[in-house]
Amino acid sequence: MKNKTYSLKINIWLFLIAFSILILCFLWLFQIVFLGSYYKSYKTEELDEAASEIKKLPNLNSTSVTNIAEKHDICIEIYGNDTYIATSYNKGCMEFGNKNFKVKKEFIESNLLEQHYTLINDKFQNETLIYALKLDQDIYAFINASLEPLDSTTIILSKQLIITTLIVLILSLIIGYFISKKLSKPIIKISDEARKLADGNFSADFYAQSDIYEINELANSLEYAKKELYKTEQLKQDLMANVSHDMKTPLTMIRAYAEMVRDITYNNKEKREENLNIIIDETNRLTLLVNDILDLSAAQSDNIKLNIEKIDLVNLIDEVIKKFQILSEKENYQFIYNHPEKVIIKGDYKRIYQVIYNLINNAINYTGIDKKVYIDIKEEKNKYVIEIKDTGKGIKKEDIKHIWDKYYHSDKKHKRNNYGTGLGLSIVKNILQTHNFNYGVNSSSKGSTFYFEIPKNN
Repeated sequence: MKNKTYSLKINIWLFLIAFSILILCFLWLFQIVFLGSYYKSYKTEELDEAASEIKKLPNLNSTSVTNIAEKHDICIEIYGNDTYIATSYNKGCMEFGNKNFKVKKEFIESNLLEQHYTLINDKFQNETLIYALKLDQDIYAFINASLEPLDSTTIILSKQLIITTLIVLILSLIIGYFISKKLSKPIIKISDEARKLADGNFSADFYAQSDIYEINELANSLEYAKKELYKTEQLKQDLMANVSHDMKTPLTMIRAYAEMVRDITYNNKEKREENLNIIIDETNRLTLLVNDILDLSAAQSDNIKLNIEKIDLVNLIDEVIKKFQILSEKENYQFIYNHPEKVIIKGDYKRIYQVIYNLINNAINYTGIDKKVYIDIKEEKNKYVIEIKDTGKGIKKEDIKHIWDKYYHSDKKHKRNNYGTGLGLSIVKNILQTHNFNYGVNSSSKGSTFYFEIPKNN
């Protein structure tokens, strides 16, 4: 069965009213129900304190005893063979000066050091508390306090509490309404804006301008989430547009040249071979794009599993450079490789290979007219720094923080070639983050240097 729910405003309002009722219940309980018990307990404590002060008196005299009696609003009788001190009986106290008085006689004969009694005062017909104690061998103190009837007091308090209860309940209803409205208003606004965001409306405004810290923090967090979702949506649209374009181009070429072979050049061996080679090249380009998309998807979904092993980094980079050797032969590219004699690291061979390949490929695309690409391994105290540098025009300062995003659009007029898919640096970032390797880029008008760091004995 579904629980009945109420709006935040109603819930806050009901909680405030319930809290007020709870406070009123406690007020009634302690002011009316437990008033007599509390009063009796209070008077008993007064008797105990007076007894303690009498015990500390260096000399028992009428003045000292009277001062204690007046201080605590009680009556005191000191009784002994040669001593008798009694405070004036003007407070409704019980008179028991007679040595044959039942309580006095009973306590003296009991040989107890102290004893509490509760009696009904025949003179005033009210309850009286008596604290009897033995001060010395033949000296006794009898302290008593009258408990005033509380019936009239209780009636007065009850009438006052009825009025107080009505006033408090009315104020609770009014104040609770305004408090609940104030507290719920920014949250309701945030909730409405969140629905807009869920529907894909990125114009949602979460700034609630509340004076409550937690609500402002919630608004700021949702505003940040909105911006990040907007970025993600833009990247998704860019990815779809670019992937669609990158797939469309080779597919169009494959279809066009396949039709040309079928309809025109099937009898001309030289032209047919040329057209088929173009089809193969475009197929390879399409395969590269699909592989990069799969690699990036696996890295970003944390599905990438590293196979950590010892790697000869010098040989690994040699193997990557060999892949680009055809560019040296056909287009006069130069790969300048500087490194220590031997560098052994720990990592996933396939993924580190992919990083080096993509970074060199990026440098090839953006290097200057000298067609030089520099690959350096620098050994420092606790780490190796791998740098791959081109001699191009560099990256604008405002673009640097975005270059690791897939398909980021920047000014690429200086791009020399198109060996790749536009996903290379994004793949590099995810692989290096998975390895927990620091990475970055330094750029100037003389070129860009991409680097990453591998700790020694990592």
